[in-house]
Amino acid sequence: MSSALRSAIQQSRRSAFARSARFASTSAKAPTLKERLADLIPAEIENVKATRAAHGKKSFGPVLVDQLYGGMRGLPALIWDGSVLDAEEGIRFRGMTIPDIQKALPKAPGGSEPLPEGLFWLLVTGEVPTQEQVNALSRDWAARSSIPSFVEEILDRCPPTLHPMSQFSLAVTALNHDSAFAKAYAEGISKKDYWQPTFEDAMDLIAKLPAIAGRIFRNVYGGGKLPAIEADKDYSYNLAKLLGYADRPEFVELLRLYITIHSDHEGGNVSAHTGKLVGSALSDPFLAFGASLNGLAGPLHGLANQEVLVWLRKMQSKLGENPTDEAVREYVWSTLKAGQVVPGYGHAVLRKTDPRYMAQREFALKHLPEDPMFKLVSQVYNIVPNVLLEAGKAKNPWPNVDAHSGVLLTHYGLDQMNFYTVLFGVSRAFGVVSQLIWDRALGAPIERPKSYSTAAINKMFQDKQ
Repeated sequence: MSSALRSAIQQSRRSAFARSARFASTSAKAPTLKERLADLIPAEIENVKATRAAHGKKSFGPVLVDQLYGGMRGLPALIWDGSVLDAEEGIRFRGMTIPDIQKALPKAPGGSEPLPEGLFWLLVTGEVPTQEQVNALSRDWAARSSIPSFVEEILDRCPPTLHPMSQFSLAVTALNHDSAFAKAYAEGISKKDYWQPTFEDAMDLIAKLPAIAGRIFRNVYGGGKLPAIEADKDYSYNLAKLLGYADRPEFVELLRLYITIHSDHEGGNVSAHTGKLVGSALSDPFLAFGASLNGLAGPLHGLANQEVLVWLRKMQSKLGENPTDEAVREYVWSTLKAGQVVPGYGHAVLRKTDPRYMAQREFALKHLPEDPMFKLVSQVYNIVPNVLLEAGKAKNPWPNVDAHSGVLLTHYGLDQMNFYTVLFGVSRAFGVVSQLIWDRALGAPIERPKSYSTAAINKMFQDKQ
């Protein structure tokens, strides 16, 4: 076999993952997620070896000093298998767009939105699971969902004034007490087997997040005793139940969509990169994701949807419920002239309307077309891009995912804005831990980039033109 053909076969292997899932429906017994992962790992190890052999000494291009000062924006520095963000096309999960996954992933009975369980299977394996495999994953997570009594006590002793994200991070970090990876590492597990206890921790982490989130919600905002998770229901239904919304089928559907589209957005964002970085030190998934949550809590990362909602409410308060286009346009200009940004518009990578925004817009058009705040969001969508282009304020004047999500949650009565980032955190766990599993399976090393001081940079270039 020629090297060119071999390379082509290796390059096509990943894109063929989704198609290869069809074998599962014809086998006598569909493999579990862990079984399927075990099958995939040896071939992927060889694929990475071949990729490095063929391309390891090639350069992506120059690194600019401005990139070091500019938050490493656009600097190619990470391997992240679950998703890749294209500036024009938006996010692809293992090669599949959001419309692709909305069509291909299994749904709940009577539902039309993809189940997050299916998205997690896709992130981990690159394959579209069967309904049977997704149902098994739902049951597995339900069986793992209880949290230790000492973690319950930690949360119950938190003052309600402590931010929900601080409580969330605290509880996730405390789950390290029962980490399968930490125990196996202490007992001298072989490196080639690191992925197995990492997988177990990852499954436990995702499974326990609804119970943690639900307890925080009820402790802070009221709602009484936490109900039991239903073993025969899907992940999003149980999360909705713990929040007190199980009787709102549309809200359950919204959660299915919300978790799916917020789960992963390649590896360079703060929460994803933080989890990968901390995990590279062989910190277990609980410690790694606890760090992710602390990054997500920052106002430049996870609080954007709250800022959008506050801005919209201020506009609505000033202009009334049915403002004219000219009034909205003037309000947008007043925001810019005050030295502020229009929240929810622009993105560090994207150069078009965020497909995640469009997915939420389609949901709203289907379920809440007459909601006054949604009408305002639609009006803003038709006005803001032209204003931003005219002002020269943005390379990408189009809305991102945060321009819509808060309005949807508020429509169904979930208006506790400080809790929104917790829901974002539940979602982001899917992407972070799926990459942690593969990092341990592929033997990824500890991260250690090179840093420079300003003095060192000046000295480096002082005699160069």
